[in-house]
Amino acid sequence: MKIKLTAGKQLLILAGLFIALAAFKLQEKPTLYIIGDSTVRNSNQEQWGWGTPIANYFDTTKISISNQAMAGRSTRTFIKEGRWDKVISSIKKGDFLFMQFGHNEGSKPDTSRAGYRGVLKGLSNDSVELTWKDGTKEVVHSYGWYLKKFISEAKAKGATVVVMSMIPRNEFKDGKVIRASDSYGGWAKQAAEAAGAYFVDLNAITADKYDKMGPDEVKKYFPGDHTHTNALGADVNAQSVVEGIRQNPAIPLNKYLLQK
Repeated sequence: MKIKLTAGKQLLILAGLFIALAAFKLQEKPTLYIIGDSTVRNSNQEQWGWGTPIANYFDTTKISISNQAMAGRSTRTFIKEGRWDKVISSIKKGDFLFMQFGHNEGSKPDTSRAGYRGVLKGLSNDSVELTWKDGTKEVVHSYGWYLKKFISEAKAKGATVVVMSMIPRNEFKDGKVIRASDSYGGWAKQAAEAAGAYFVDLNAITADKYDKMGPDEVKKYFPGDHTHTNALGADVNAQSVVEGIRQNPAIPLNKYLLQK
């Protein structure tokens, strides 16, 4: 038996399908995942990371922001503690990934408390095998190796990756901020280029601002030490991230930024 639908019922069915399709598209909006250390995500009390205010510069009706950075982590421990597994398992095609590491990598990798976070310097494929007290073995790689792992695995899931150089510390020499272009900042750029990711020189963009401000003004952003910013300082870095994205129109995230 054929059932004839009136024009009114047909319109209602079409409207329902349209609403369902719109709801599906809304649920499928891309996510910007952010990984890093305390300068990206912190307690949001006295010390703030730029991964919190960055949401103020994106149209969050069109893109979601998921700040998965964690204080005290290096590239090595972010993986070792299973944090990367959590992020990469959530990433889907069309998503984005920001990463900024470098503040916690500097110690010599060993089984001491100080060496727990350390990695090999540079971008080499060299590694060192550690044996912990319980007999567990761990292979430690270079800073660049870990970054390239993040990049390649995220790209394999269909995500767009943007690597950031570490924010500058409140350290001046001869009236200028000390930069990381010859160390972790430079290695981050090289890793991004080698693995086919976009790069934002966050270190240089913010350092340029600090140079103009001068030591006395910059000091206001660092209430406790020379590494961690307050909310105002975190916003300066968030703005620098946005500036870096705008400097490269090829980065697809530009279409999700709020208009100036």
